[in-house]
Amino acid sequence: MGKGRVFHIGAVLSLVWLIGWLVAWEAFVAPLQPGSWLLALKALPLLLPLRGVIKRDLYTLQWSSMLILIYFAEGAVRAWADTNPLSRQMAIGEVVLVVAFYACALLYLRPFKKDAQRMAKELLDKVKVPHG
Repeated sequence: MGKGRVFHIGAVLSLVWLIGWLVAWEAFVAPLQPGSWLLALKALPLLLPLRGVIKRDLYTLQWSSMLILIYFAEGAVRAWADTNPLSRQMAIGEVVLVVAFYACALLYLRPFKKDAQRMAKELLDKVKVPHG
């Protein structure tokens, strides 16, 4: 199994796990208010890139790696400020899953970026445009 495949599987699994983690956290494990599940809807935006991430769409992997940073910020703030210890643990788990997705997505995209840079340099060399 190649590194690219491992990073792709890691990105898919961490994204799916994060979606389930967020829903479980806010609906069952440690909701902000007992009986409240509406905050679990924060996982819905993560469904938008899921299909593209599964299909290895490079553009989707790029923009989803930026979208995921919102969840990193939310997890970090709640890990720091939440008074419920269980909710803090869930927030730390969110941060870990976000970092896993982010790292896997970037590591999967890295060879494609290098190829694009190489091709751009070759094209510039062909048309004799000075570049730095």
